[in-house]
Amino acid sequence: MIAGEWRPLVAASILTADFGHLDRVVHKLERAGIDRIHLDVMDGHFVPNLTFGPDLVAAFRRLTSLPLDVHLMISEPSRYVARFLEAKPATVTFHVEVSEPDELKAWTLEAIRRGGAGAGLAVSPATPVTAVVPFLPSLDVVMVMTVEPGFGGQHFMVEAAPKMAVAGEWIHRADPPGQIHVDGGVNRDSARAAGRWGADVLVVGSALFQRGQDAADEVRLVRERAMAGRLLAETPFEPDPVGSGRAAPAH
Repeated sequence: MIAGEWRPLVAASILTADFGHLDRVVHKLERAGIDRIHLDVMDGHFVPNLTFGPDLVAAFRRLTSLPLDVHLMISEPSRYVARFLEAKPATVTFHVEVSEPDELKAWTLEAIRRGGAGAGLAVSPATPVTAVVPFLPSLDVVMVMTVEPGFGGQHFMVEAAPKMAVAGEWIHRADPPGQIHVDGGVNRDSARAAGRWGADVLVVGSALFQRGQDAADEVRLVRERAMAGRLLAETPFEPDPVGSGRAAPAH
């Protein structure tokens, strides 16, 4: 794909937003020019943090027409996925590391598709990206985690980024092509590396909600620098100014 024909999408993670004024949060993000809203659902078991459930996802659906990406960091996605599909999200992604049998993971992916959403698997930093291979025929999204799942405000883990390029080689060949999402520590400083390694959707969280920070500025810079990173990736033998290390291992 030629960089000039490619436009990265910016998804806003609301994990660090003001949950007491969700209408204001949504309107601020819409004005800032985001493309999607990313909802991190945590159960206090698969990850140590606890956030919210399907009712809040439904509330976001009522507040905005933007696509909703539901990221399930829960132990039993098969048990709860139907509830989240009621809010008509664009995508539902759960973690390949959950302890459910592969047959049940495959069933959940197909249930997501039957529910009208794109089906995704997330890969944590320590997990080889090859873990998604058995499920590729059922995947619309591969989400590469560039932080440890469970908390906002962490720094982008450059060493996990090459997984995006590997997964992109697989999922972009699908018919229709799928997407690579990158989640964790994405901001104006790490966007170039994310773009270089092939992210289609960049999940930006705490950088959008810092006091004194202009959210629209952050969205613009993330998008511009991701596009610059993609162009850099298509330039042979060009050194990477953000130090993403083109030869880094992809696990």
